[in-house]
Amino acid sequence: MRNLIYILGDQLSLNISSLEGADPLQDVILMAEVMEEATYVKHHKKKIAFIFSAMRHFAEELRENGYIVRYTKLSTADNNGTFADELLRAVDDLNPEKIIITEPSEYRVLEDVRSWQKQISTPIAILEDTRFIATKQEFSDWVKGRKALRMEYFYRDIRRKTNLLMDGKKPIGGAWNYDSENRKPAADDLFMPSPLTFQPDRITGEILELIETRFADHFGDVDNFWFGVTRQHAEAAFKHFIASALANFGAYQDAMLTGQKYLYHSVISLYLNVGLLDPLTMCKMVEEAYLNGSVPLNSAEGFIRQIIGWREYIRGIYWLKMPGYEANNFFDTKRPLPDFYWSGETDMRCMSEAIGQTKSDAYAHHIQRLMVTGNFALLIGANPSEVHEWYLTVYADAFEWVEMPNTIGMSQFADGGLLGSKPYISSGNYISKMSNYCSECKYNVKEKTGEGACPFNSLYWHFLDRNSHKLKGNPRLGPVYRTWERMNEDKQQEYLKSAENFLATLT
Repeated sequence: MRNLIYILGDQLSLNISSLEGADPLQDVILMAEVMEEATYVKHHKKKIAFIFSAMRHFAEELRENGYIVRYTKLSTADNNGTFADELLRAVDDLNPEKIIITEPSEYRVLEDVRSWQKQISTPIAILEDTRFIATKQEFSDWVKGRKALRMEYFYRDIRRKTNLLMDGKKPIGGAWNYDSENRKPAADDLFMPSPLTFQPDRITGEILELIETRFADHFGDVDNFWFGVTRQHAEAAFKHFIASALANFGAYQDAMLTGQKYLYHSVISLYLNVGLLDPLTMCKMVEEAYLNGSVPLNSAEGFIRQIIGWREYIRGIYWLKMPGYEANNFFDTKRPLPDFYWSGETDMRCMSEAIGQTKSDAYAHHIQRLMVTGNFALLIGANPSEVHEWYLTVYADAFEWVEMPNTIGMSQFADGGLLGSKPYISSGNYISKMSNYCSECKYNVKEKTGEGACPFNSLYWHFLDRNSHKLKGNPRLGPVYRTWERMNEDKQQEYLKSAENFLATLT
């Protein structure tokens, strides 16, 4: 045979660079479910089920396109559980002239791939992943000479490159973003669409049985599995989002409601991150929906910014700062995550809602992640490395390249401001404004201190006080610190004591 083409579980795309020029008559595709990848953190059961099922369905798609696929299931008797072992077995059996693989999306896996050449004489070609709009080199070039790496300016350059929502050299509508229009709380009497759901087929059913037997001690629920697992499913789910939810996505993207897991969110990042959807194609579809009058500009721009702005920017930061980015700990915090991050059993309604749906669906939207679970972890002084591992574990769309910078940089400010200009913290007031959680909570968000007060209120000031030596000079926090300094000492001590009493209850 000519080439052995190795395709990984997040490379499920027919236009992946490793398949470019592939000859079904001479080349063989290698795919493998390996225990090492399923257990380096104890991934959510639904996350493992989704990836394995999507892999098996993609293998079938490749076969339908004429390719020979050598596929190793987790349950295969001689599966030794690592990418390298499966490669060595395949090389022994097939004796290829060359091995081809698209560059892995995670640093850890890339280092593993680079080590293979020491174990094998067959030449290995590692190709660039062309599914992203900005190359690593383009991002490195953009960084040069900049004192602050703010996403907004990177996003503007990508808008110009793609010509999305552009009128010549200017943005359509005259503004680059419409965040000011995208912060409305949602009333619970609004019509709430739901993401498109799919019934498990025979292949997915086999995977679900495997998960129950081999991953019983992993986090999360595996029942009521509804994710799509094919390209057709993913494309249908995205079209459904455009037709049913995109129009209101912009205005309500920061809103939270009890019992409403999805609101107007697309819930397609898991499909995008494994390769079942193409980012530029998605953005062009959203642009077309705006141009034909189906959706307002703030919704179209807000969605496109998440894909070509934030997602591309986060990937750039990851590769710019790896290895070692995960070790950042600006506040030198060491507190372990409370047990309720794994059970959802807490009297704080916002936390129980976000963690509860995470446990059941391997999903929570970005504000639940940033301003509820992330905000709380930052306020209590949780170890950012542990917070990072939790997010990587519990969400179906979490791959290290996209999750780590979002957690270490955006959520926990552990990089000291490389990614964000200030920590994303708030008292209970923000959660009360953007949700109805507080009306059904044991704690009173209007009470600032004391046993029945919302813990976010005192924790907010406790965080600012204990970190004043690092944050007081931050220009965006100047007004907040001046408010703290204007309080009389008794009030300050009341906040600090209330926070410390609550922190003492955490296990």
